[in-house]
Amino acid sequence: MTSSLAIRRWWTIMPIVFITYSLAYLDRANFGFASAAGINQDLGISKGLASLIGALFFLGYFFFQIPGAIYAERRSVKKLVFWSLVLWGGCAALTGMVSNIPSLMAIRFVLGIVEAAVMPAMLIFISNWFTKSERSRANTFLILGNPVTVLWMSVVSGYLVHSFGWRHMFIAEGVPAIIWAFCWWFLVQDKPQQVSWLTQQEKDLLEQTLRAEQAAIKPVRNYGEAFRTPAVIKLCAQYFCWSIGVYGFVLWLPSILKNGSSLGMVETGWLSALPYLAATIAMLAASWASDKLNRRKVFVWPFLLIGAIAFAASYALGSSHFWGSYALLVIAGAAMYAPYGPFFAIVPELLPKNVAGGAMALINSMGALGSFVGSYVVGYLNGATGTPAASYAFMSVALVAAVILTLAVKPQPLNHAAALATPLQGK
Repeated sequence: MTSSLAIRRWWTIMPIVFITYSLAYLDRANFGFASAAGINQDLGISKGLASLIGALFFLGYFFFQIPGAIYAERRSVKKLVFWSLVLWGGCAALTGMVSNIPSLMAIRFVLGIVEAAVMPAMLIFISNWFTKSERSRANTFLILGNPVTVLWMSVVSGYLVHSFGWRHMFIAEGVPAIIWAFCWWFLVQDKPQQVSWLTQQEKDLLEQTLRAEQAAIKPVRNYGEAFRTPAVIKLCAQYFCWSIGVYGFVLWLPSILKNGSSLGMVETGWLSALPYLAATIAMLAASWASDKLNRRKVFVWPFLLIGAIAFAASYALGSSHFWGSYALLVIAGAAMYAPYGPFFAIVPELLPKNVAGGAMALINSMGALGSFVGSYVVGYLNGATGTPAASYAFMSVALVAAVILTLAVKPQPLNHAAALATPLQGK
């Protein structure tokens, strides 16, 4: 019975979670292809302003994380994500219709606002449905929407831009989110007790297991107390530094490859996709091992260190060795993505349910701020120096800082008597 319960939850919930986050990622990451395809020349955007516009998304994303997470935790993930899908799909499609710089800046900022709550809301949703021994893998299937989307988006966007231009690319890639919103509404319920495809016995067993896990965690009264804990502060700083590397890489990889070679947009799309294929494989392996061994930190910091070394080696290699530098970028991309599942499994194991969602939102908002810094500074350095070498060094230093901060996080001691009482544990 336990195995059938596990299988049914994975096959029913995770495809929906994966598709939803994939569409969110599609509509934030395709701006890099528009930059490589000439949006700056068409709208008269300078190099310095281009990096700011590319990064504006993350300012909106930063400010609205915590309010969205609190609504999802106290009210409904289902309602919040439905309206987010409709609004971000509309904003993404409208990006293809802009005719001036102020309207583009406004849409990028609003897109960040309406996508802000999606990540913490989905992490809260997963914590309602999956136990501690499953959570790293469940988080990974959510976040796999990131590299898998960029994998196929890189190819599709390359063809769309080549055949129709950047405007049609934005419109074609924004509409699916609006359509999916209605699928989400009819497919999803917030809690296991609300669905008809589990028996009452299965619902009760899952609820008992989740309740026993909560009993093993030291109580925290409110968000203020949770946000002041040393672990949360360190994880905020860590995710800020990590996100500098990730989003400096994601947003500007197409431009780096296009400017560093004589390749066309279609070839650039295929080359941009390979790091995300490697990332997908690395994420699945790291999350499986993390859940199997019930270890988190050891599957975070070594990967980030590998990413830092790859960026440092790209910097040392210089811009004249395109293929060597590209191979190192593939390694860096895979290494930066691999730890996401274990990382986001740390917080629900440190903090009780009443504050874990808000803490994850705070950490994710600091990641958004790091994403803003990474996407802006990397874009600026590439434009100012005419080579990506300086941005490689910048991303390498940021990842080294993330490694140090990860190692500084101390695990929360568990109530072992309560931990032993989890009904699904070991089954």
